[in-house]
Amino acid sequence: MLTILKKEFNSFFASPIAFLVIGIFLLISGLFLWVFNDDFNILNAGFADLNSFFYLAPWILLFLIPAITMKTFANEFQSGTIEILITRPIANWSIVLGKFFAVLLLIIVAIIPTIIYCYSIYQLGNPTGNIDYGSTIASYVGTLFLASSYASIGVFTSTLSKNQIVAFLLAFFINFIFYYGFDAIANLFESSSYTVKLFGMNEHFKSISRGVIDTRDILYFLSITIFFLFITKQQLTNE
Repeated sequence: MLTILKKEFNSFFASPIAFLVIGIFLLISGLFLWVFNDDFNILNAGFADLNSFFYLAPWILLFLIPAITMKTFANEFQSGTIEILITRPIANWSIVLGKFFAVLLLIIVAIIPTIIYCYSIYQLGNPTGNIDYGSTIASYVGTLFLASSYASIGVFTSTLSKNQIVAFLLAFFINFIFYYGFDAIANLFESSSYTVKLFGMNEHFKSISRGVIDTRDILYFLSITIFFLFITKQQLTNE
């Protein structure tokens, strides 16, 4: 697994992919949080917190993660190297997990520089240092679990087509349904709206972001991640 992980992770930096992902993530979040005169601008909010960032991050990652994962297996199928990869003395689980963790590691690398936002909030607080550490740390944890779910779905859809654009669109669509689709459906059925929302990622992400890391929320994200990694492995086995 480590061999696949290193190979995939290095391939991101051997091409513009890694630099584009990191650059776009930081650029978009930075512009909305500090430059654009909108509701997300921290300087206009009057509160020293990162709620705006953690509202934007899932939407930015909704586009970026499928852009990363679309090539993980689709490229192997397109170039014909998938047969060589599968026939090597490497378990299918090792192949799937290696590619998955390479994607997740790249996302972590993209998120790490945003810690400077925390320092900025720390300095802007009145008094200095007036920041909700519990909520901020929990929100980062929630973002990591959300990203892992996005990544597992993206890796799976990459096995469904040789066309990377198709893989991207499928990943984006499924992730969108899981993140926002259930909320949209819940708005149509007010009597059972909360129950419907529990099927979506957004409700569990918001729950973690409040500062309380509930086991149920963690299990939800782990279940999605494991399920899609499992069917990815099954898809490889059937090739």
